[in-house]
Amino acid sequence: MTYRLFASLSFVLAGCAMHAHPVPDSPRWLTYRGAEGSGHGKHIVLIAADQEYRSEEALPMLARILSERHGFDCTVLFAQNQDGLVDPTQKTRQEDKAIVHDIPGIEYLQRADLMILFSRMITLSDEQIRPVIEYLDSGKPIVAIRTANHGFLQNFPYVVNGKPVRFGEDVLGGTFRNHHGNWHQDSTRGILVEAQQGNPILRGVVDIWGQSDVYRTYPEGQALPADCTALVYGQPLVGRNHDDAPNPEKEPLPIAWTKTWTGQKGLPARVFHCTMGSARDYQSAGLRRLSINAVYWCLGLEDQIPPANNVDLVGPYDPLDSGFDYAELGVVPKPVSAFR
Repeated sequence: MTYRLFASLSFVLAGCAMHAHPVPDSPRWLTYRGAEGSGHGKHIVLIAADQEYRSEEALPMLARILSERHGFDCTVLFAQNQDGLVDPTQKTRQEDKAIVHDIPGIEYLQRADLMILFSRMITLSDEQIRPVIEYLDSGKPIVAIRTANHGFLQNFPYVVNGKPVRFGEDVLGGTFRNHHGNWHQDSTRGILVEAQQGNPILRGVVDIWGQSDVYRTYPEGQALPADCTALVYGQPLVGRNHDDAPNPEKEPLPIAWTKTWTGQKGLPARVFHCTMGSARDYQSAGLRRLSINAVYWCLGLEDQIPPANNVDLVGPYDPLDSGFDYAELGVVPKPVSAFR
């Protein structure tokens, strides 16, 4: 009996050690250990580094759902100021030629099975951009949200087959060219592509709506690149309410698609990009379902996506509105712990 008890205890302790989170705890980032679920054993690194759409609120929310309801280990990294505070009010290199952004923990991308990126026009040091480039060469998948398609400035130091890589155009399949919808004035209704109704990323998705506008990611008169598969089009509405009418002067444009990216090592990676995704957009269960289904697809777990995949919020979620009027919106630098 004693031997059996000891053996059982040893097994439990071994299991605990085996399932330790891949990243050590730190006050400079958030870690969420996965519960039981399809994502058990997979590690997702989420990077919040934008100045407009409150990624610092959206990505911890997604991490809580992915860990608690789906079993993924999650690590959330943030752009921080010199005082170690999460600071969406930092300028970009276009506004301050001396700015270099700091994302503590970005080296843990090497331990990630998936990167979820929500950045905007950031400039990293050589030391911090290196893990990003190594990730892009790894063949590991990418989920990119909203401003990630202009997530780095044009001097992105990455070359494949002798050609400089444009992160938005080449890796993600499109970059921000202009606001097709009316910026901070209208909203977007998602329209599922009929021919993709059987796509696992759309499984159970019935209603996508958000207050952010539609981006144009390719020149007028052209189309989404041939290597991209459009899943959802965005129809601009005439106002900022869910039931507002479509704007008859604005055609729908692609807002969510998949593609494959192949870096210097010749390893293909699955890519999902959605140009919706402000923190308030993610109050839409349809958008949360689309994004979480995409996580499963990126990781090759599409066979495990149920039609009623649980995308319920974990804890309160009442994010601030988008924009750059930080004082009016109540956006101030905060410690990482404020976003747990």
